[in-house]
Amino acid sequence: MELEVNNVEILLVEDNPDDAGLVIRALKKHNLANHLVHLSDGAQALDFIFCKGEYGKRQIDDRPKVILLDLKMPKVDGLQVLKAIREDERTESIPVVIMTSSNEERDIVEGYRLGVNSYIVKPVDFDNFSKAVAELGFYWLLLNKVPN
Repeated sequence: MELEVNNVEILLVEDNPDDAGLVIRALKKHNLANHLVHLSDGAQALDFIFCKGEYGKRQIDDRPKVILLDLKMPKVDGLQVLKAIREDERTESIPVVIMTSSNEERDIVEGYRLGVNSYIVKPVDFDNFSKAVAELGFYWLLLNKVPN
């Protein structure tokens, strides 16, 4: 099945399949996962966002409404992905939410220094996690306004 890469609303970048599954399940439960793409490492994310490699046919103007980004990933970590997004005028306004299990102060400080819109430490309890993801989806997809 070919991955639908146009009209993406949510780009989920998460290497842990269990965590990704929980996010997707929570978004589906609230009908917020219709235009979601899940990628499992930072290198794929950069290719997707900047329309390179296997995503070379994508249009860079077809930006996701929000990127849910893990920090600790193989190949390219989340902070490097965030830095690349914020350094490019074509992508700098895309809202990025870090969703990670890292509660380390240096990761939080660095995330905000690089321009993250929100930093969320993943709750262990599924009900709390599901509620947090649903609230994120409603806010970033339905309420937040970004420049065209």
